[in-house]
Amino acid sequence: MVMDVQTGGSVPRMKWGWHYLAWAGIPLVIGLALARYAGPELPAVAAKAEPVVGSDWAHHLASPLGLFLLQLLVLLVVAKGAGALLKRLGQPAVIGEMAAGLMMGPLVLGSLLPGLHGALFPASSLGPLGMLSQLGVLMFLLVAGAELDLGGLRGRRRFAFTVSHAGIAVPFVLGVLLAIWLYPEHGPQGVGFTAFALFVGISLSITAFPVLLRILADRGITQTPLGQTAIACAALGDATAWCLLALIVAAAQATGWVPASLSLLCVVVFIALMLGVVKPWFSRQVIQPGSEGRWLLGMLLLSLGSALVTEVLGIHALFGAFAAGVAVSSNAQLRGLLIARVEPFAVTLLLPLFFAMTGLRMRADALQGSDLLLCAVVIAVATLGKLFGTWSAARSAGMGNHEAWKLGALMNTRGLMELIVLNLGYELGFLGDRLFAVLVIMALVTTAMTGPLLSWMERWKVRA
Repeated sequence: MVMDVQTGGSVPRMKWGWHYLAWAGIPLVIGLALARYAGPELPAVAAKAEPVVGSDWAHHLASPLGLFLLQLLVLLVVAKGAGALLKRLGQPAVIGEMAAGLMMGPLVLGSLLPGLHGALFPASSLGPLGMLSQLGVLMFLLVAGAELDLGGLRGRRRFAFTVSHAGIAVPFVLGVLLAIWLYPEHGPQGVGFTAFALFVGISLSITAFPVLLRILADRGITQTPLGQTAIACAALGDATAWCLLALIVAAAQATGWVPASLSLLCVVVFIALMLGVVKPWFSRQVIQPGSEGRWLLGMLLLSLGSALVTEVLGIHALFGAFAAGVAVSSNAQLRGLLIARVEPFAVTLLLPLFFAMTGLRMRADALQGSDLLLCAVVIAVATLGKLFGTWSAARSAGMGNHEAWKLGALMNTRGLMELIVLNLGYELGFLGDRLFAVLVIMALVTTAMTGPLLSWMERWKVRA
């Protein structure tokens, strides 16, 4: 997710990493110094007859555009700095960016430096950040859907179908059982147990297909049998999980059996049109040299139009963007065009804003002392569900014991896709503040443990 900087032979790479981290503090210092001028004292200062040095700067900084640009600067530098550090520690850079987003919210920055947090992220300024982050998620899901090349699963479909669905079913059932314990204290008012339990179950079942691809590439095992099997299982599992999530949201949002049935029917019709009509049409198209710009515009319009349709249907705009990407995935030329043109912009600029909005949504008192036990329980249930569900299905399909455990560890990667699902549940009111914070921490921990868990399994195999 974060590209390495070519520093040349005379500058050590580790030294550059620390320079990057030092830069991460510069926007914070600037924001702290300038925010003092842009605070509540500004109107009184501006009202004085004699101009005060720097008051014009403070006025421009307090403008919506000035504050928005400062927020972008701070969030991007901190996110990329944290991503560079985590990458040098052997973790995917996206984990650092996710953690940086949480640190910039009320839970960390707001607790340690409430004045700075309030000046840098006032509640009235979060609207533009939220809209831009939503656009970033839509573009990312368009690319993620395009990367799900389900047509490339030939020869592995039966195995991938069995393993991926077992890896969804076991944590889903465990999540529903866990919801029985969680609902009395964490069920939001006005949300029935069924909707709450189904959403908790699906939130434990997600595998982050894009993050998994980065982990496999970082470890150099993408083209190995294990890597190809993991890609097939994650691709098919992601497609199934998102279809289930769309059905759950449609049913939960509707009031009464008739609206629920109509919503489910509309979702099924939309998915059938995208897979049965739009996808075959894209697969037959040949991109002529010089027409890439028109095709890119067409795919962006398709993504936005599909997102609008699913938003109107009541299942959220992100499903439409993902479906548009899946429809494009059958054409290798268009898939490559999206990955080359759209993904760098979405990943580099827009997704750190989404991570930040996830952190900014958390309240400073979202986690209490008793929630540490809850975090441990949720992480254990989510991890065991993925590990044993995937391992048991892989063993029954003929995979070796050691490879089956490693496949389970890879399927436990949740990452960005999990955060998207959790933010959706929070927006729709399925999750309260405390459970939302716990599940976000679960997404971070389960993703971060993938690399160390694989390394431990490899050492365990050598010792055995």
